[in-house]
Amino acid sequence: MIKLIVSDIDGTLLTEGTHELKPEFFEVLLKLRSKGIQFAAASGRHWISIDRLFQPVKEKIFYIADNGSYIGTYNRQLFTFAPPKDVLDQLIRDVRTMDGMDLVASCRDAVYMEHKGGECWDWLIHGYQYKLNYVEDLTAMEPEITKMAVYRSKDIEPSTKGLREKYGDKLKMSISGGPWLDIMEKTVNKGAAVKTLQESLDISPRETMVFGDQMNDVEMLKQAYYSFAVGGARREVKEAARFQTDLTEQDGVLKVLKTLL
Repeated sequence: MIKLIVSDIDGTLLTEGTHELKPEFFEVLLKLRSKGIQFAAASGRHWISIDRLFQPVKEKIFYIADNGSYIGTYNRQLFTFAPPKDVLDQLIRDVRTMDGMDLVASCRDAVYMEHKGGECWDWLIHGYQYKLNYVEDLTAMEPEITKMAVYRSKDIEPSTKGLREKYGDKLKMSISGGPWLDIMEKTVNKGAAVKTLQESLDISPRETMVFGDQMNDVEMLKQAYYSFAVGGARREVKEAARFQTDLTEQDGVLKVLKTLL
């Protein structure tokens, strides 16, 4: 019997350019909850963005935010994990010397950037609906940074190869789709967060269903027997999953959840 469902958001529940979930999704989720099935939204997004996106059901789900750096529920932080500050500070200085890149720092209650305006700034405010703040120097901030993200409008994978080679043994670095490279504490990933939830709720991988589409979803797909890659997922993700849904544009995840009901 399925007791826990975990789903990525962007590219899995939402297609590119869309910022709202269908009302039918919330209806199905509430029916699943009435049967005792837990749901967790797992994303590279900050928890405030998840909170706003899942507004109608926010009190009934778990949040796995910032790729597993934050685990919580509505209005309650359960676990947070932060990378070493000295390593992050050096990475920030390195990224500043690279062309076409923006840095986004996630902290407990807000997100920060060193550059106001521009494509990344607008996307975070109007797309992800972040609580976004400007700061002159990310290395001088008082709030603890739990996740860092590098944004580049195109070619994020080849453009950050050197960065990943330099810091790959000190930090967890994961391409999370489109223009993003997510950077976390070395042991952090969505799979580790799912495992933490499973152990806390006494739920096994055999009782878990997971959906994803990008490389930052691979670890959590391995943490569930019922692992689904959506139709438009990367090849590596499809290879890591046992099953496959229809395309996100065709409500692939919703179709599986309705079948489960």
